[in-house]
Amino acid sequence: MRIDNCEIKVVRSDIKSMAVDIIVKDEDRPNANEVSIRNECMKALKKADEIKARSIAFPALGCGAGGFPLKASAKIMAQEVLKHLRGHSSGLKEIVFCMDGKEAYEVFEKNVDGYLNYMITKQQIGPFVAVDAIIEIDGGIVVIERSSPPFGWALPGGFVDYNESIEDAVRREMREETSLDLIDLKQFHAYSRPGRDPRFHTIGIVFTAKGKGAPKAGDDAAGLKVVKLADIGAMNFAFDHKQIIEDYIKRKNGTDPF
Repeated sequence: MRIDNCEIKVVRSDIKSMAVDIIVKDEDRPNANEVSIRNECMKALKKADEIKARSIAFPALGCGAGGFPLKASAKIMAQEVLKHLRGHSSGLKEIVFCMDGKEAYEVFEKNVDGYLNYMITKQQIGPFVAVDAIIEIDGGIVVIERSSPPFGWALPGGFVDYNESIEDAVRREMREETSLDLIDLKQFHAYSRPGRDPRFHTIGIVFTAKGKGAPKAGDDAAGLKVVKLADIGAMNFAFDHKQIIEDYIKRKNGTDPF
């Protein structure tokens, strides 16, 4: 199994015989739990990057004297490895789960590979999380003209980055796409219907806010304008953004669209 430039494998061997830069020891904690295993795994991975190690070997953390279940330990450690590799610029080229016993090897091989395969081959095809904003300014709302397909007018927005909250994402995207800062930011609704985005399955979390500054289109937009809500019906919108704005109008008029 490879994630980016790092090879991840489960082997049956005595960990002391592994030719790696770092060998992680399983501390004899009689009350091992999820938090202690996560922290131990996370600290070891961070330490590896700090000293620029290229390889590291783990035992089944918490499963010795700690008595923690093998399956749970395997999944926790796989989660921490994936989080570390995707959330950092890591120099690790090899991460080895080293199991001396037959049972531990079989459990880790099944659950580490199974979990990482699921996350990479299933989750990475979506659904993806995006944020959009209905920005009130100058008596109207801000819309952008898309320069890439699907074409048309749209609410400004974009995808949430890894390790980013949706609130931080929408503020970042609005600065990039409209040059505006947001005031009185509130969540409006989440739109998740398959097919709402013709490219792939996208969950769009829509916010409302007031804009601060002078609206200006970002480099990846063909244009930007502030439109009156009464003029929305005559415009050609991408995605389901016309429906979103119509729902917003209903809410403003005192009707719950949901």
